[in-house]
Parts: sequence; C-alpha cells; structure tokens
Amino acid sequence: MPTILIIDDERAIRKTLNEILGFEGYKIDEAADGEEGLKKFQSATYDVVLCDIKMPKLDGIEFLNKAFAINPDVPVIMISGHGNIETAVEAVKKGAFDFISKPPDLNRLLITIRNAIDKTDLVKEAKVLKRRVSKVQEMIGESAPIQKIKETIDKVAPTDARVMITGENGSGKELVARWIHEKSNRHEASLVEVNCAAIPSELIESELFGHEKGSFTSAIKQRIGKFELANGGTLFLDEIGDMSLSAQAKVLRALQEGKIMRVGGEKEIPVDVRVVAATNKDLLKEVENKNFRLDLYHRLSVIIIHVPSLNERRDDIPLLVNKFLEDIAEDYGQAKKEIDAQALEALKKHNWTGNIRELRNVVERLIILSGKTITIEDISNYVAI
Repeated sequence: MPTILIIDDERAIRKTLNEILGFEGYKIDEAADGEEGLKKFQSATYDVVLCDIKMPKLDGIEFLNKAFAINPDVPVIMISGHGNIETAVEAVKKGAFDFISKPPDLNRLLITIRNAIDKTDLVKEAKVLKRRVSKVQEMIGESAPIQKIKETIDKVAPTDARVMITGENGSGKELVARWIHEKSNRHEASLVEVNCAAIPSELIESELFGHEKGSFTSAIKQRIGKFELANGGTLFLDEIGDMSLSAQAKVLRALQEGKIMRVGGEKEIPVDVRVVAATNKDLLKEVENKNFRLDLYHRLSVIIIHVPSLNERRDDIPLLVNKFLEDIAEDYGQAKKEIDAQALEALKKHNWTGNIRELRNVVERLIILSGKTITIEDISNYVAI
C-alpha cells in the first residue's frame, strides 16, 4: 500500500485530502507545517509527498530543497491556493514532480499521484536492476590482508595462471574470483560459475562437460557443459573440495590437454578456459584422507589467495557497514540510516561466524527494525552479541 505524506497548515485541507486518498486505498500521514513534515520525511519512507507552499516555520519551497537533498527519488507534489505560473515554474525547477492549485481538481490530483507512484516504482526497479547487472561489486576494505589480496589480483589477473582461493564460507571468495576475471584479458568473455557442493555427484560430470542425447535416462536432449560455455573466458569452480573423485579425474584431463568429452560422447572438444577454484576446506588434509587428488591440487594452486575471515579484519567493519547501509537503502528506495559510534563498536566486537554474509544480513535486519539512527540498544535487541 503506497504511503502519502500530506503537509499543509490548514486542518480542513488535510482532513479532506486524508478522506479522499484514504478512500482510494492509500496510507496517509499528516504534518501541520514544513518543519514537522521534514522530521517525518527524515524518519519514515513515503511514496509521494503533497506539500503546501505557503506555511509558517518552513514553507513548501524550503521543504522541497531539504527533502530533495535527503532523498531526491520521492516525488513531491506542490499544492497552493496562492498558485501562479511563476510559483509553479520555480517549484518544478527545484525538483517538484508537479504543481496543483487549490482547490485541487480531484481527477487531476488522483492521476498525478498515480503517475508519481509509477515513477517511484520505476526508479526503485531501475536502481535494483542496475546493481544486479553491474559486472562486479566493489571490494571493500583497507586492512592489510585486503590490500595484499588486491595487489595479488593486480599481478595475477592479466596472466592465465590458475588460482586457488581459500577461506571460510561467506568471506568473499566469489568476489575475489570475479575481480580476477574482471581484470583479466578474458573480461569480455563469460565468467561461468559452478557450485560443486550444490550439484549431486552423479550430475556433476554432466554439469561440467555436458552430455549427448540418450546418454542416460533423463538425457532427452544434448546439453552444453560449463567448460564449453566458459570457452575463451573463466570457469569458477566454487567449493571444489566437494567434487567427486571421478569428476576430479576428468577436470585434471581437461586442464592437461585442453580438451573435454561430453558424457556419452565420442568426440573430443577443444576448450580454452582459465580455471579459478575456491574451497573452505584444507585440501591437503582432503588429499591425506583420499578425498582429493594431489595432482589436481597442484594443477589448480599455481597461485593461492587466502581470504581472511571477518574476525581477522575487524577494522574493515565500519566501511562494510556503511556500504551495506547505502546499498540496502537504495534497494528499499529509502533514505540511508545512520549508525552511532557505540553501535558500530559493538558490531566490531561481535564474533562473525558467518563472515561478510552474516554482517550484511545483520545490517539489513537493523535497517528494518531500527529507527532513523541505529543505536547500541538496537544492537542489544536485534543482534546476539
């Protein structure tokens, strides 16, 4: 249900608009002057604002300027009984969505509000889509381990050397893989990802190498595997420590010969793929336990990049929190919330067993449940410290 903020110093106008718009199914909030309206605008999320121009304390044009600085994506519709063409032009120039004179024409008002809400929805969708289709997220952090990773990526990315990325779940191994691809000479080709832990062992070979029609019961048509899809680009094998031994043997052969064969096929297919692998396991221990091939380990670990846990890079937590506050606010189409120093210090002391993934979830929870500023009380209430 869209929420509309009505700012007008005339109680009768507020009451009339409240009744009309409430009947249309909108949720309504009111303010009796510009100052009260600005406080509400700062502390809540609105889809549209209806704002009078002539008001005590803070007039409509002043409110518009301040509201635009806080969140320029919320449409503000100016209304005034003192309307003239100069006022309308000034309001629109300063960012108003539209200008309506008092008494407002009901049909025009409702159409304008619908158009404003449509614009709000489109802006939200565009921002989310823009972030989703962006090539790679920023690597946040200034701690020594992160600086070392960035320097290593800059050296390794332009080569075709295979890279093994190690680290705990949620620490950012996938992001490192994406940056290696983005800075490589293969960045215009595809980065193809395979989560080896998420694919049943009996299907992993078909996933990686493809299969021919009829090669097994459910193979009703030919399928192209990930190696072929990544030809000319990068293949990211995430959680490779969970790959079956039979699939490991075929991956080793593909790396040695630069050729693959689909399941059920007889033709060798040449592939030009750079492989980047990641694991949260100690692969040398897996070798000792005969769960991982030593020869494949050496093939994949030309360069080893260890991604530290969040507990090992606590100084980066303020930067990460600030980034998540910005990104999540943008996704939700609302103003960015602040976090006070005590709350931030409490987050730095937390034991982050889920690493960056857990931190992002906690920040999202705090944004949803806290007030305008996230406080130490919010941390106590919503985070298990």
